Amino acid sequence: MVPFAVGGMVLWALAGLVLLIFFRDWLAAHGHENWLWICLAGVLVGLPGLAVMRRYDAHRARRHADR
Repeated sequence: MVPFAVGGMVLWALAGLVLLIFFRDWLAAHGHENWLWICLAGVLVGLPGLAVMRRYDAHRARRHADR
């Protein structure tokens, strides 16, 4: 499950960087600066998701080791 959380965070970060580097002027001209904040929120929301997935994977590994 951890790769899904990390993958999502990486995709949000890449989208934000592309928008920031290549489309910042276009976003400002058309009133879409909030798209950058949406990308940042995607990364930040992914952090607790990553923590939950790591904990879940650790518990799952422990359950399988006990069997």
